[in-house]
Amino acid sequence: MEPDRAERLARFREIDIYPVTCEKLSAGRTNLDVLRAVIDGGARIVQLREKEYSTRTLYRTAEQFRTETAKAGVLLIVNDRIDVALAVGADGAHLGQDDLPIAAARRLAPRLLIGASTHSREEALQAEQKGADYVNIGPIFPTKTKEGIANFLGPEAIRSIRSAITVPFTVMGGITASNLDLVLQQGARRVAMITAITQATDIAATLRTLRERIVAHAT
Repeated sequence: MEPDRAERLARFREIDIYPVTCEKLSAGRTNLDVLRAVIDGGARIVQLREKEYSTRTLYRTAEQFRTETAKAGVLLIVNDRIDVALAVGADGAHLGQDDLPIAAARRLAPRLLIGASTHSREEALQAEQKGADYVNIGPIFPTKTKEGIANFLGPEAIRSIRSAITVPFTVMGGITASNLDLVLQQGARRVAMITAITQATDIAATLRTLRERIVAHAT
């Protein structure tokens, strides 16, 4: 039987690292290579994020991700596309400010987790009020995956936004092993990363080390 939203949210609250895919930034590896490595490293969630894929390619990739994540007991979130998330039986969809509104996504997918990208305290509050299950705060630092964006929040923004919302949150944007402590010191406990994971020489080992550091701050 398909898990309900409450069960998925309970599992989401227990995550630490939140790997996000980007095949063109994966050092020649496929998304499936990255997925299998992050599962091996102990990830409990993964987001399929491929903004340049056609709908059919994204769907086929999401099907493969669902097969692998279901076997491993890992939550699967599809970026931007609530339709693809529903079609493959994913656990949720993560929506940007220009994607389908949260309320509309909730009507279509009452059992799925709905996450929202937010770039300020005001956007985070609005996303929570509109029914997001969790919000992402970012970009925290300059990042290769958000080219052309000049405004970065800085780690200090995390504490301010954290105090304003009650839903769980992730942080993202330019976070690496070298600056991870800066976001953890501000209260972040669920850290989304792309290139720090996808470009690592040994993804599984890197993931284990990053998770250990996050968990150490939480205890």
